[in-house]
Amino acid sequence: MIIDGLQCGHFDRASFESLKAAEVGGVVVTCGFWEGAVESLDSIARWRDLVRSNADIAQIATTAEAVEGIAGSGRVAVILGFQNANLFDGRIRFVELFAELGVRVVQLTYNNQNDLGGSCYETEDSGLARFGREVVHEMNAAGILVDCSHVGDRTTLDAIKASAKPIAVTHANARALFDHRRNKSDAVLRALSESGGVMGCATYRNITGDDYCRSLEAWCGMVARTVEIAGIDSIAIGTDRSHNFTAPDYAWMRQGRWTRGIDYGAGSAARPGKVPPPEWFQKVDDMRVIPQGLRAVGFSPSEIDKITHGNWLRLYGATFRNA
Repeated sequence: MIIDGLQCGHFDRASFESLKAAEVGGVVVTCGFWEGAVESLDSIARWRDLVRSNADIAQIATTAEAVEGIAGSGRVAVILGFQNANLFDGRIRFVELFAELGVRVVQLTYNNQNDLGGSCYETEDSGLARFGREVVHEMNAAGILVDCSHVGDRTTLDAIKASAKPIAVTHANARALFDHRRNKSDAVLRALSESGGVMGCATYRNITGDDYCRSLEAWCGMVARTVEIAGIDSIAIGTDRSHNFTAPDYAWMRQGRWTRGIDYGAGSAARPGKVPPPEWFQKVDDMRVIPQGLRAVGFSPSEIDKITHGNWLRLYGATFRNA
């Protein structure tokens, strides 16, 4: 079984069928980027409708045990997540309310600094704010996994220290292997490892690089080098794969409502739009080859199990509310 720590886009039945064909038993889906509370409620409602109409192949999961059970039944376990904390609308009590609606993963910041802390793209990372610490504590209590994928390094380290439970970087890579602001420093990866956290290695070309995208062996070699930095218990898969995205979706994801101008997100003026997926990962179905790629670069069967699903399941068990 494969668990993907983060995907996004407009899912449909074909998406679930592709995930099943790829032997993906669980996936964290992106319910929002910049949306406030009411828009986020709409998104959760749409996800419920989508999963209900495809109940034969997908089901929403809120515990680690549910992920395993749903995957074991041959369906895809859908884990509801958000890539920003805007859904809380600055209200600490909303954390618990969204947890009760099934939300299990929330990123503290997206591409901009917010009232919780600093983003990886700010010139100066302010660190975790007072409100951010309160939200982290509330997420711990409510059973929501703290995600620091787009979060600045200082704020990420603060979040690891503030959190009573291990945290996640659901979709990023090691900055030492590909130098990009979205990727994580060795200091963050070591702190993540020491606290029991997990990072999902991404396949998104802008933060993976052309060299590691050229073949399955190259990408799995990157995973192996990341394990050398953070340890086998802290590395998993978080592809950052998108479904049915078009140009307006990328504009919303990068520019939201916060700018009149152009923002390239993880891209650049030289690479402004959608980038091609890795050569070995042209279709979602192609994820099925990851275990054999990990074998080819020297991982043992038990290590492959940890990377493909075991580390995520351990983290979900330690952070999701068992109810």
